Amino acid sequence: MASRNHVALVTGANKGIGFAITRDLCQKFSGDVVLTARNLVRGQAAVQQLQAEGLNPRFHQLDIDDLHSIHAIRDFLLNEYGGLDVLVNNAGIGTWPKNKPPPTESDFFKDTQPGIDPTHVHTQAEAAMKTNFFGTRNVCMELLPLIKPQGRVVNVSSMISLTALKNCSLELQQKFRSDTITEEELVGLMNKFVEDTKRGVHEKEGWPKSA
Repeated sequence: MASRNHVALVTGANKGIGFAITRDLCQKFSGDVVLTARNLVRGQAAVQQLQAEGLNPRFHQLDIDDLHSIHAIRDFLLNEYGGLDVLVNNAGIGTWPKNKPPPTESDFFKDTQPGIDPTHVHTQAEAAMKTNFFGTRNVCMELLPLIKPQGRVVNVSSMISLTALKNCSLELQQKFRSDTITEEELVGLMNKFVEDTKRGVHEKEGWPKSA
């Protein structure tokens, strides 16, 4: 029988912002908090760290790039809780090189971010869209139907989205800002961005210089 407990789930929660959100939820949320991570060992280590602080998160593996993994977390939530009260879509990847110093706030408002190789934009675009857009979309498609009445969904974004949108052509900005844009149209734009980077025409087509 499914538990009557409320449940909150945070994706990409083994480090950084996701880990901090999980900690706060463990302290303040009246229910169970599920920490998820793509890497099993790192996820379990994060849970142990919070347990050492006197907190009690649950753990479940989740790779948002993998539909089987998404289906597994969906089934877990249905079986254990009969649904979901809070979903925090935090999982995502960046394209910042590991051998470069971390970006400063001002870096996010430049036309291109230092350390990003413009010759590899297609590789970066393909990887970023696979996880940050399509992976998140797949999570939403499977988990939004589970959200209980009075439930909440939080989508974590990045400051870099501000400069990315600003550096799009006016035509593209209007499309993204449209109140009537459909999911199908948005998917088409994301696919076009990746295809345009592959063909090396993304700047000509009005896209920003980085993924």
